[in-house]
Amino acid sequence: MGTQNPSAPPRAHVRVAGNKHPNRTPRTGGLQHDNTRHTTRFVVIGNHLAQHPELSLLAIGLGTHLQSLPKGAPADIKTLAARFPEGATRIAAALRELEAHGYLRRERVRTSSGRIVTRTISCNQPAAVRQRTEQPCRESTPSAPRKKPARKALPAVPRPAYSGPGLLQAATDLLADLRRHDSRLLLSADDTAHLAPGVAAWLEREVTPAAVRRVLTADLPPEGLRRPAALLAHRLASQLPPPAPFRARTTAPPSVRHPLQNCDGCDRAFRAPTPTTHCRDCRTDLQEAA
Repeated sequence: MGTQNPSAPPRAHVRVAGNKHPNRTPRTGGLQHDNTRHTTRFVVIGNHLAQHPELSLLAIGLGTHLQSLPKGAPADIKTLAARFPEGATRIAAALRELEAHGYLRRERVRTSSGRIVTRTISCNQPAAVRQRTEQPCRESTPSAPRKKPARKALPAVPRPAYSGPGLLQAATDLLADLRRHDSRLLLSADDTAHLAPGVAAWLEREVTPAAVRRVLTADLPPEGLRRPAALLAHRLASQLPPPAPFRARTTAPPSVRHPLQNCDGCDRAFRAPTPTTHCRDCRTDLQEAA
C-alpha cells in the first residue's frame, strides 16, 4: 500500500491547441486579401447574397450587377443578354432564382400615357422586407376619422372699382373659356368665383379679353400645374396694369334755333339766321327765272 506506482504521470497533461501544436506547421495557402478602400463608384453587397448557400454563382453575380446599376437603368432579359455572354435562357433562370429568394421583384405598372410596363426592383436585404410585411397587425380601438387638412386659401386678387353684373359675367365667361386654350386650366366653380373680380379689374382698365387671356395662358410651366387657380390669381395680382388714362368728355356745341319767318312767295314758315323775304326754294326759283 505504501509503494508508489512509478508509471503514473506526476500531473495531468494539458491539451495543446491545434494551431499551437509543435508538430503542426502554419497554413500558408488559401485566400488572401489585398484590399484598398473604395471612395467612389462602389456598391455595398451583403454576405447573405455574396455567400448565399442556395443561389447559383450566376444568380449571385447577376444580383450583384443589378444592385450596382443606377436607378432607371434597363434590366430586362434582352438588355442583360446583350451585356453578358451567358445567353437569355441562363439569365432568365438566374432572375427567377433571385425572385424566388426575394432579391428581385417585377411589377406591372401603368404609365401616365396609358402604357403598361414591367418595373424591375432590386432588393438588397430581402429579410428586412419580409420582416416589415410579416409584422402582425396590432389590435387597436377604431380611431376617429382623420380630418383632411384645410386647403390653402388662394392668393388675393384685385377688385374692380365699379363692379356690375355685366362686367362680372364677362370675366366669368373668360375664365370658363380658358380650358379651350389649355386643358390644364379647367377651373372649379369656387375658383372661378374667386378669380372673376380680378379679371373684371383688368377689363375695367380697358384691357381687351384677348389680352387678358394671353397673360393667363402664356409661359405655363411644362411639368404641370398642381393648382392652376393659384397661378392665375398670382398673375392677376402681380401683372395688373395701371388704370386707363383720363379722357375729358368732349361736349357738342349747343344747337342754335333761328327765328321763324313767313315766305312772301309761298307763305311757308321757315327758319333763317337773318331776316329774308323768301325761303330757299323760292329764292332758287327766282334765280332760275332771272
